[in-house]
Amino acid sequence: MRILVVNVNTTETMTAAIGRQAAAVAGPDTEIVPLTPLFGADSVEGNYESYLAAIAVMETVRAYREPFDAVIQAGYGEHGREGLQELLEVPVVDITEAAATTAMFLGHKYSVVTTLDRTVPLIEDRLKLAGLDTRCASVRASGLGVLELERDPAAAVEAIAAQCVSAVEHDRAEVICLGCGGMAELRARVIERTGAPVVDGVAAAVTLAESLVRQNLSTSKLRTYAPARPKTFVNWPPEFGRS
Repeated sequence: MRILVVNVNTTETMTAAIGRQAAAVAGPDTEIVPLTPLFGADSVEGNYESYLAAIAVMETVRAYREPFDAVIQAGYGEHGREGLQELLEVPVVDITEAAATTAMFLGHKYSVVTTLDRTVPLIEDRLKLAGLDTRCASVRASGLGVLELERDPAAAVEAIAAQCVSAVEHDRAEVICLGCGGMAELRARVIERTGAPVVDGVAAAVTLAESLVRQNLSTSKLRTYAPARPKTFVNWPPEFGRS
């Protein structure tokens, strides 16, 4: 089984970290292929960057020439999962939805702890669109930018753990979801600080994708995600990665 795990930003070190986390939970017969978008922003922290990332992820997957069995979109609260489902015949899993779904098996209410406050509405909208918001106690921001997670891991743990503790004590959350693909390697340290189950979206998405593939299940093509009708496109798509 081969699963493409696509980062939504162009920071290669973050792609590598996401790939390591995915490989750590993947089964022995699963090959994890981490991919960095062919264009876009070095971090995705707003609507413009998110919409650009959606296109970049789709075009990066389209440019991948080897066969694959599933795709994971490794961006929290980002746009684009629906486009991938329309584009592909294989299962598509978004880490936001995978984390929330997993959290609901572990406790009555979950909270998401993410990066900047401006990303909170994007995550709230994604959860609502997916029908996962009713069990969400809160979405909290650590105040850190995405790239700060790599530059100062110690400070990142402190800021994230503080919000996790507040989610448990004040919002009555019983499970924490790490609200950024780049937080994957902080999970163990956050568990030590909070004592709550902590769900990493990348890990949750990998195990969910593996399950769908093993059950021979994929996206319905009957209506919403049916293949796009033939159209004439002007100056699109760009020939990224093609000869």
